[in-house]
Amino acid sequence: MKKELSVYVLSLLMLTGCSSVPLTGRKQLLLVSDQEVLSSSLTQYKDYIKSAQKSTNATQTAMVLRVGKNIAAATERYLRSNGLSDEIKEFAWEFNLVKSDEINAFCMPGGKIVVYEGLMKLVSSDDELAVVLGHEVAHAVAKHSNERISQQMLTQYGAQILGQTLSQKSEMVQTIASTVYGVGAQYGVTLPFSRKHETEADYMGLILMTMAGYNPDKAVTFWQKMSASSGGKVPEFMSTHPSDARRINDIQKELPAIKAKYRK
Repeated sequence: MKKELSVYVLSLLMLTGCSSVPLTGRKQLLLVSDQEVLSSSLTQYKDYIKSAQKSTNATQTAMVLRVGKNIAAATERYLRSNGLSDEIKEFAWEFNLVKSDEINAFCMPGGKIVVYEGLMKLVSSDDELAVVLGHEVAHAVAKHSNERISQQMLTQYGAQILGQTLSQKSEMVQTIASTVYGVGAQYGVTLPFSRKHETEADYMGLILMTMAGYNPDKAVTFWQKMSASSGGKVPEFMSTHPSDARRINDIQKELPAIKAKYRK
């Protein structure tokens, strides 16, 4: 009875939590409200910013702000023109350049985006920076953080159902089954899900930067530079990101259609 009830609850959650990603139309499961995600992420972001050392490079800081604001503006124009004006109130855009040699950038829900100085060493133009910021803005617009939280919730529910199913088995069997389930969930669900988000953010980012007036062809050369700068590669099936070669290949395939449809 408990098993049937758990399956029913999972089915109900999946039916009531369905949404669609702007620009791609992909169906996604969102089990947590935007308000809950934004409240939690804002607290984490404020804590991070308090401890982070902001860059003193005025030129690069101005560059991040300039390109970020242009892409945010293009994003909001798209949302308004496609009947998604209500989504705009969820964003309070903020673009910061932080002093760190790490080659990275990240996005928090609600449009809080941080770029590290190390990444700026690979950026030689506004167009190349737009590749990065378009990608990060896309994560926010697609609500990938919310979706990952929801996916983790389902994983936990699945583990509970598994435990109920094996409740009459020996402790050893339960332990082995739980271990297998955990490994299967990580490599079969969580990591591929993360790679899907990265690929989707690449695609959406190309569109957003193009709508903002930047050259999407620069995405290929930028990711080639990123690939050359990286050290040892993690096997793709164990990584949260697609391989460099796959990422570049996917971008090259999408570019002609994106330029034809979205270039001003």
